[in-house]
Amino acid sequence: MAIKLKQAGYKHFTVFEKAASIGGTWRDNTYPGLACDVPSHLYSYSFDPNPAWSHVYSPGWEIQQYTERCVDKNGIRPYIRVDSEVMCCEFGDGVWHIETADGANHKANILISAMGGLHLPKLPDIAGRENFDGVAFHSANWTDTDLKGKRVAVIGSAASAVQIVPAIAEEVDQLYLYQRTPNWIIPRRDRAFSALTKWCFQSVPGAARTYRWFLYWIAEARWPSFRRNSIANRLGRLLGKAHLRRQVPDEALRARLTPNYPIGCKRILRSDDFYPALLRDNVELVTNGIDRIEADAVITRDGLRHVVDVIVYATGFDVFDITGGTQIIGLNGQSLAGYWHDGIAAHRTIAVPGFPNFFILQGPNSALGHSSVIFMLEAQVRYVIGCLEEMQERGWKTIVPQIDAFESYQSRLTADLQKMIWAVDCNSWYKDNKGRVFTLWPRTCTNYWYTMRHPKIDEYQHSD
Repeated sequence: MAIKLKQAGYKHFTVFEKAASIGGTWRDNTYPGLACDVPSHLYSYSFDPNPAWSHVYSPGWEIQQYTERCVDKNGIRPYIRVDSEVMCCEFGDGVWHIETADGANHKANILISAMGGLHLPKLPDIAGRENFDGVAFHSANWTDTDLKGKRVAVIGSAASAVQIVPAIAEEVDQLYLYQRTPNWIIPRRDRAFSALTKWCFQSVPGAARTYRWFLYWIAEARWPSFRRNSIANRLGRLLGKAHLRRQVPDEALRARLTPNYPIGCKRILRSDDFYPALLRDNVELVTNGIDRIEADAVITRDGLRHVVDVIVYATGFDVFDITGGTQIIGLNGQSLAGYWHDGIAAHRTIAVPGFPNFFILQGPNSALGHSSVIFMLEAQVRYVIGCLEEMQERGWKTIVPQIDAFESYQSRLTADLQKMIWAVDCNSWYKDNKGRVFTLWPRTCTNYWYTMRHPKIDEYQHSD
């Protein structure tokens, strides 16, 4: 957003960053095995390609380095205020009043939330958790602990655990993986790019862009597999089962790792080495629920006591708090949290009635199950700048979505979501506590790009 604002000629904007440095996900998460599950050439800016990616799926530290380079290359570091957590934003007198944690107050004509959706670590409600005397931490707050020869419990078996377990299995003395629900896992097929390939990306005109388009259309071709009762979805299930059967010969273990829900209704994971790690003599899959944690052990409901030195909570994030605890107050004292009490939603995934000049990047229903969120973010940034240009050309001071347009959009969106596999009877973080899918986009990325090319300004109210 900052890069495109600068390129569009805007000079008076500020990025408030709560941490001491930029990077978000790829700054905070440093656990062993960390990598993106979207191909690197697609999980990067179309306007700032990186021909030197080391792998098809790059490790987290490399994505963080790429982000840092983009900041410096495009000269936006002077616009970023680090250690500036935003506590409250309130609209009044035609402007947004912004209060940061240090007590400072700022004013802005436009407020843009780029806080993301998965950044508040969630710890499980397990009895005795605070009584553990060993080392314990969430995967997003990885502690630099020497695990060699240690007995380690990894609680949770989804995206983070699937990367952590293979990365630490060889060095620990014993690893217990506590699984509540098995996940659908498909092959990742990661590989390092050769020097020749990287040279081609850098030196052959159009090579990197052609490869990116190839990855994009391969991802788009996966979209039908998320449709309910589709042949593509059934083929995806067969792929997941074949991957499990090929890597886990033990029938009893395979049964414990086989999900009993449709593929795609929860996040599909990618891994080539997770299942093999579970076959190691020093790794044990535990599927009995955890009863409690004691000073030196994890106790399961069947009474078994696993003595451990380290506990890693790979238990995900508080996805429902997508404003990160920041209080956002719009017209008539209405808080965004209160507005969303009955359902998290946004007009065209990006704006909310009652909150003038407020835009959300990676807002409700703009995440994906099949492709790169970077593509979606670029479309959103283009849309926001389009709104700003319309305001300038028309001399408007504020815009806010009309209720009728918002409700009409939500009605169409809800109808489309019902056709997707996420809407089946399946518990996942894709849904709110009322069962509505508020996270994912139910159409193709191409459709999103087309509908977000230009803002439909007649869907907004304005003030001069």
